[in-house]
Amino acid sequence: MNFRIAVVGTGAIGSYYGGKLAYHGRDVHFLVRSGLEEIRWLGIDVRGRKESFRLANIRAYKTTEAIGLCDLVLIALKATNNDVLPELIPPLLHETTALLTLQNGLGNEEFLARHFGAERVMGGLCFICLNRVSPGVTEHFDYGHLTVGEFTGFPKPRTHDIASEFKRSGVACDVVENLMRERWRKLAWNIPFNGLSIAAGGITTQDILEDDSLRLSALGLMDEIIVAAWACGNGLPENVALEQMKRTETIGAYKPSILLDFEAGRALEVETIWGEPVRRAQVAGATMPRLEQLYAVLKSLDGRRQ
Repeated sequence: MNFRIAVVGTGAIGSYYGGKLAYHGRDVHFLVRSGLEEIRWLGIDVRGRKESFRLANIRAYKTTEAIGLCDLVLIALKATNNDVLPELIPPLLHETTALLTLQNGLGNEEFLARHFGAERVMGGLCFICLNRVSPGVTEHFDYGHLTVGEFTGFPKPRTHDIASEFKRSGVACDVVENLMRERWRKLAWNIPFNGLSIAAGGITTQDILEDDSLRLSALGLMDEIIVAAWACGNGLPENVALEQMKRTETIGAYKPSILLDFEAGRALEVETIWGEPVRRAQVAGATMPRLEQLYAVLKSLDGRRQ
């Protein structure tokens, strides 16, 4: 299938996944709201220890009106910028345009469904370690696997078609039947490692693993997430915590992107990653004392800078 693809948000995630598609010949159009001239001049450069690639000439635009109608929209903005999507997305939509959010946390699919209809909405989970160091330049530390699913119901022909486009572009991509279960599975990593890296004073994932107290805190948070996921009807296997810890051991001294956001003074995705899981767990009757405490700390730190 020949998709016309828009990438809304050309940061690290948008540059990597949109870049992979474009590098392998897909028809990709990038919305660039800052650093447009630099990206037009220098292209997109992804540098990593396992793979590197460069797009010398990309289709980059300042507005979605200039991009026009597309078959697939990859949403790679931080969730803190969701308020601009009702303005940005409409010029890209025709009757069957699919919206694939690659954002972190819970609630992003629901936001898109409220504004554009649930039938358009898909979710993607990016298992990757990336940092954007300047407009157009992204450092790739590890992984790159993508998981996609429908917001409502089971996978459709389009779900498999889109996954195939990624696979043919060198991205390992799976289709899942239960997107929300996978959201909770990813939170089992994002909540402890992103949160503790900030709350403990700007440390790496390796620092967390090597400190007995922090390692136990990470495991305790994971246990709460697993319990909450079950309470919300999205049961996770018992080995999730062990799986996440083993995966983290292979990364080395990695600074999560949300820690870099914090150090740069940018707004954090506090509500989607830490707040929304707490609220959903409370509604389902599950308690998350460790997460509630971490959420309060991060909310306070983020609020002081805002």
